[in-house]
Amino acid sequence: MIVTILISFFSFAVIYAAPGDISGMYLNEQMSDEEKEAIRENLGLNKSMPEQYWGWAKEVLKGDFGISLANHTSVSEQIIKRLPATLQLMGAALVLSVLLAIPLGLWSGYRKNTWIDNIISGLSYIGMSIPSFWLGMVLIIVFAAKLHILPSSGMHSVGNESFLDTVKHMIMPCITLSLSNLAVFIRYIRSNTIGQLGEEYVLAAKAKGTTGGKLLKRHILKNTLLPIITLLGMNLASIVCGSFIIESVFGWPGIGTLAMTAIGVRDYPVIMAYVMLSGIILVVGNFIADILYAFADPRIKREDMAND
Repeated sequence: MIVTILISFFSFAVIYAAPGDISGMYLNEQMSDEEKEAIRENLGLNKSMPEQYWGWAKEVLKGDFGISLANHTSVSEQIIKRLPATLQLMGAALVLSVLLAIPLGLWSGYRKNTWIDNIISGLSYIGMSIPSFWLGMVLIIVFAAKLHILPSSGMHSVGNESFLDTVKHMIMPCITLSLSNLAVFIRYIRSNTIGQLGEEYVLAAKAKGTTGGKLLKRHILKNTLLPIITLLGMNLASIVCGSFIIESVFGWPGIGTLAMTAIGVRDYPVIMAYVMLSGIILVVGNFIADILYAFADPRIKREDMAND
């Protein structure tokens, strides 16, 4: 809760300190000074920053993020309308990165310094280095413009909202959004796997003749994935922020596209709503990660009980 309050306050302060104010979108040269001052007063701009923040925060607690300055519609309604598309893309990207990272990271760590490890590690380094917007444009050029295999933008084809059509539209943005997280997860899992291979319980399992896939699945997998749980919680917000760029590149109708448009026209209520949503997702993600970590490792529960 404290983190969310701090995020909202400092974000509001940055917008307050930005040159100009939102009254410029309502004023024109024909207005008198009295009319301009009345508009500023109606918008609450004649108050101090703490007073403006408190007035905004009270409405946000009621679920009201204000009215968009660009299209004069409820910001909350726009967020609710576009959020499912973003969550769909985020969820698919997160699941894809985890499902691929687990076997690749485990095998890379198990086969340390072999050609397999070198290839997987090299690809992960490339994945961490490639800018997502550049990769997205390359995929569009290759698979949409040249090969005509996949659609270049949008969530549905005109007149076709079938599941298969949605999946086809998701392939390129999902790959682009998941690549950097996939690379990071592989590096973490590889590093943890190498560390676990030197533990006594693994050496004992090897002495009993357990090797290969059975060793990784039965003995190493659980302990290797514990840090990844925390990493997943921390990366939820980065996926939301990543969708900010990816949705714009692929024309995906989510909150990222909405936020990008809002920045272009200085639509401050929408910008604040996007920042708050990202902050809340980060806080909730870390909270869920802590809970999952405790369930995955019973030793944490016992330590907490002992401290109490």
